[in-house]
Amino acid sequence: MVSSISGSSLSGSSISGSSIADRMKELAADRVPFVHAVVVRAQVPASVRPGDDAIVLPDGSIEGFVGGQCAEQSVRTAALGTLRDGRSLLLRVLPEDEQDFPDSPGAQVVVNPCLSGGALEIFLQPLLPPPVLWIVGDTPIAKALAQLAAPLDFAVRPAADEQGPAGATAVVVASHGRDEPAAIRAALDAGVGYVGLVASRRRGEAVLTEMGLTEDERRRVHSPVGIDIGARTAPEIALSILAEIVREIRRSDLGPAPLAKADQPAAPTQAVDPVCGMSVTVTPQTPHLLVGGEDVWFCGTGCRDRYAAARQAEAPVQAIDPICGMTVTVMPDTPHLAIDGEDVWFCGMGCRDRYAEKGGR
Repeated sequence: MVSSISGSSLSGSSISGSSIADRMKELAADRVPFVHAVVVRAQVPASVRPGDDAIVLPDGSIEGFVGGQCAEQSVRTAALGTLRDGRSLLLRVLPEDEQDFPDSPGAQVVVNPCLSGGALEIFLQPLLPPPVLWIVGDTPIAKALAQLAAPLDFAVRPAADEQGPAGATAVVVASHGRDEPAAIRAALDAGVGYVGLVASRRRGEAVLTEMGLTEDERRRVHSPVGIDIGARTAPEIALSILAEIVREIRRSDLGPAPLAKADQPAAPTQAVDPVCGMSVTVTPQTPHLLVGGEDVWFCGTGCRDRYAAARQAEAPVQAIDPICGMTVTVMPDTPHLAIDGEDVWFCGMGCRDRYAEKGGR
């Protein structure tokens, strides 16, 4: 299996190593996928040191510290990519015209023109929840499946579990005729990609024919289930089933069934910084401007300010007053405040002063 885990975030929040370790355990217990990012090499001048680490969550938020805003953007985008493919990655973040940083064969290189410090190498390890195996039945084969699945890093979910097949990678119905159609239908409706029915070829075909499955549904149901290894005993049959499931995961990219939309974090979108050309993962903290009614996103405040200055002669840049909600045309004399390194623009002095009195909230 890929690297797995068992057992309200602000971008770049500073937490200690022990707190990160505790947070990783908490996420593992809640079956939340994340990426552990660790600085392994940093060139002077740099704001981080080898050993500094952070957690990147599926919504793009970062807990911990692995570099300033520009480096953080590169880490965020690369980390979300490792969550999608499940593979660890050594990321090299280089400033423009960097020549002296030692090479690392196999690393992914990102040239970040906004990087003000030295080059960085950061190891990104995705930690994904173990695949869920939903087992229906209390037969010897079902029990053998549960026993053999644990060493293969499956999370076994019994039929009585209230979650049912939701989010399961595979479902095996080993009830020997008891409620088979209902269990198969529940797994298919939940979007499970692998459904195994323990039955003889003749009986299995009869059950599936009676269900009136679509072609797509029939492709997802395996009956007879398992790889033909001449299995006779319950443990041998369980071994053949698990071997088939592992093959589907490895060769066919079998993944977990989708959770309900309410349970899924919103996937962050990506944009291209029009100044430096970097890919930017959009989060609530990503610097941006409203230009002609469209959001323009930037890797950092430097690119944003350069873009705003260049646009002044062509078309006015706009922002939203956080107090009254008015669209504000940004001019040299437009009231504004710098909050945590970000410019906040206002329609007038009144809104600016009210915002300042509220402490930037």
